[in-house]
This record gives sequence, structure tokens and C-alpha cells, in this order.
Amino acid sequence: MSDTDTADTARGVTGEDEVVDLCRDLIRFDTSNYGDHSGPGERKAAEYVAEKLAEVGLEPRIFESHPGRASTVARIEGEDPSRPALLIHGHLDVVPANAADWTHDPFSGEVADGCVWGRGAVDMKDMDAMTLAVVRDRLRSGRRPPRDIVVAFLADEEAGGTYGARHLVDRHPELFEGVTEAISEVGGFSFTVSEQRRLYLIQTAEKGMHWMKLTVAGTAGHGSMIHRDNAITELSEAVARVGRHRFPVRVTKTTRAFLDELGDALGTELDPEDMESTLARLGGIAKLIGATLSNTANPTQLNAGYKVNVIPGEATAHIDGRFLPGHEEEFLADLDRLLGPHVRREDVHADKAVETTFDGALVEAMQSALVAEDPAAKAIPYMLSGGTDAKSFDDLGIRGFGFAPLKLPPELDFAGMFHGVDERVPVDGLKFGVRVLDRFLDLS
Repeated sequence: MSDTDTADTARGVTGEDEVVDLCRDLIRFDTSNYGDHSGPGERKAAEYVAEKLAEVGLEPRIFESHPGRASTVARIEGEDPSRPALLIHGHLDVVPANAADWTHDPFSGEVADGCVWGRGAVDMKDMDAMTLAVVRDRLRSGRRPPRDIVVAFLADEEAGGTYGARHLVDRHPELFEGVTEAISEVGGFSFTVSEQRRLYLIQTAEKGMHWMKLTVAGTAGHGSMIHRDNAITELSEAVARVGRHRFPVRVTKTTRAFLDELGDALGTELDPEDMESTLARLGGIAKLIGATLSNTANPTQLNAGYKVNVIPGEATAHIDGRFLPGHEEEFLADLDRLLGPHVRREDVHADKAVETTFDGALVEAMQSALVAEDPAAKAIPYMLSGGTDAKSFDDLGIRGFGFAPLKLPPELDFAGMFHGVDERVPVDGLKFGVRVLDRFLDLS
């Protein structure tokens, strides 16, 4: 333990006291992930995390999978090392941000209107900061967790995790020896039904992904000629069919449980077959939940041609495809039917869907920790429409949950914060999360 942390302990500095500064510091590291190594990488942020962990007596290790692409991992010995270990993982990279669009500079970590603003404030440097704050507080005060805890601060999640979680799982699986369960992002946040009931959504499932490139080959020629074999025309028609298609509703076990719990809280039955009225009842979380009722495929990029009077011989597009657990084959069959015989598709990145049950001692620990800090709390399961590093850790048999606890103001568009403009997290929410996570570790 450093002299600084000895002094912090002496004057009673807690995790709640430092979580905001930790979050601001992390946001100030521009770790934008463009998916092609053109960004600044995570190395400086990983070094910062390692320094903060080393200050309280841990021996963190930094793993650099590609120049600048770094992750930090450390293990905290529990009171009973014979018990299965728990993994707490978070990613250090963020999606890019255009400062001109923001109220406050996205990499300034500004505190305004009761919130910490910046890229990564909710995705997911808030959870990184809460984890650091809790770990530092516990180690400064000599409070070991009941079992071993592995903390991992990872690179590259925003591009599929190839240079972060996937690299560690494939090359350094020994880091996670004995780990059976994990918690991470996009879960544990509140949805206010009334002052007497707040639902905290725990992520127990996430859709699989097929990020794909579409290619159509045509015949190149002069733009002034009649041209029936135009690659742009063929591709555009196929992309439009995909973009306008509405995949059928498929209610998984997780989504059925979520709708039942929410219906009970609202005092009404929610019908997933009537998506419009069901989503209208969900307020700000409709964006998160709506995409979990079916497979989805969204066109995201188009590219063709190099001169206005030249018909190109090839046109390409990219599609962000997401499929529900158990519905990958149906998704791909539907997609191929929509694309038609002249479009070639190839995966740029593909990964599985994951789903676990909402039961067991870890779930009970989440509920108990939430209720201790918010008597109106009730934890319920839900599915994430996106993907996380839980997919990689699932390959090691690690059961993953989204549990980054935040008590949020009802008016905050939390779902809109993910990859959005003016991303921010309430200061009170960060401190609430520290208290809940600290209790959770004692109970888990």
C-alpha cells in the first residue's frame, strides 16, 4: 500500500469519496475504438488502472495484444480461496465521439447538472470506476471478499473483443482459473414504475451477432449507356429489402420473464405480439427491450464507384445483424431470402448469443444488495440487444450477468446514452453503485 493510500485510510477516504474522480480520470483518456487500430488504444488507461490497483497492494498485469491495445487483470485473494471465484470485467475502450455535437467536451469528464459527462460515462467507464473504488476501499481497510475476485479491465469490446477478452480467453485462460460467475455492464440500472417500486434490470441474456459485408459484382461501363447489370442498383434493392424487413416476434424465456414481471408491476398484461402498445408502456427502456423481441438487421454502410460517369463493377454494403438465442439458423435463412441470389455475404465478425437462468445465490446477492440501498428495488431479468465480453468468457464456462448498479432519475433517457451524444451518469448514481457493489461482494 502506498503512502497516499495509507493517508487516505487514516482520514477515512471511501470508495464513495473517490468514485467520481476515478470516473472523470478514465473519461479523460481518449480510448476511441474505430475498429482498425487507428485510434489511440487503451494502453494509457490500462496503465492508470494498474497503478490504482498497485497502490492498494495488488499485483496487476497488463496484456498488450497489439501495439497500444492493452488490458489490465488482477486477482484479489478471498477469505476462502477454495470457493469458486467471481469475475468483474469492464472494457476501457469507447466508441468515437464528435466534440462539436456535445454540450460538454466528450473527453473532459465535466461535472455539470449533477452528472459526470463524457464518452464512456455509461458505456462503461462508470462501472470501471465503481469497481476500482470498491476494490481500493476494501483493500485499504483490510476487508477481503468472501471468495477470490478477478478484476479485468479490457480492450476492444466495442469492436467485438478480439484484442481484449477474446485474446485473454484464448491465450491466457489461466487468469480465470476457478471462475464460475461474472458481472459486467448493461444491467442493474433502475426503471421507475412508481415511488413504491423500482425495477432493476439484470442482464441474463444477449443476442448473437453477424456483422457482415455484402458484395454485388456487376459489369463496369460508361455512365451514359443503358446498363442492365448495375451492381449499385442490385445491391441497393437488396439493402432496402433488408432494412425495411420486420422479422417475426420470438419471445425467449428471458423476455417472457421480463414482460411478466413488468406487467405485474404495472398491473397489466403485456402482449409481445402487440409490439406498439407494449413498447409504449416501457418509456425510456423501449429502445433496449424492443430489439429483443425479434432478430434484427440494419444496413450501416454503403460503398461503390469512384466517378460520376463510371458504372462500377462492384458495390458493397455492411449490415449489423443480431439474432435471438436459439434463432441463428432462422435469421440467416431469412436474410439470404431477402438478399437474393446475386448478393454475396460474408461475416466481418460473428459471435454467439448467450443466455442464463435468473436464479441462484448470485442473483439473491444482487437483490439483497439493491434492497439494502433502495427498499423499493426489485431485480428482474432482461435480454440485451447488443453484445458484451460475456460471450468470450462464456467459452470458459463462466456464467455472465449484467450488473452495474445505478439508481437513475426517471426522466433520464438511459438507453439513449449508449453510443449517444451527451452521454452522462448521475453522481448520486455512481455513489449508489459503489454502495451496492460493496454489499454485493460481501453477500456473494
